[in-house]
Amino acid sequence: MNTALTDNRQPWETGTPERPAGLEIVLLKRTFVLPWNQFLYAEGGDDEIRAAFTTHDVLIKGSGLNSLLVELAAQRLARLEQPVRADRLATKGWPINPRGVGCQDRSRP
Repeated sequence: MNTALTDNRQPWETGTPERPAGLEIVLLKRTFVLPWNQFLYAEGGDDEIRAAFTTHDVLIKGSGLNSLLVELAAQRLARLEQPVRADRLATKGWPINPRGVGCQDRSRP
């Protein structure tokens, strides 16, 4: 796995040329691992992306997220972390700046 923060200056990780088996979503107090075979679709734009899986919805807010949408569509994303306040300040000025990541169980209202 490549760490995108150092290599590509992107705050996410992509898998090797093969598609990773799932997407690991690391929140401040909880971690989710969602298999790519349950991925339905992703939509959004430069400031917000919604990725739908059969059991969960993932919402990513920030700026410069268009390239992240491309990685989601190709199912190359392996890990996505919710930034802490210090990370938000450190990424200021980067072309991609996710400010928030959330994961919602679809069975809960």
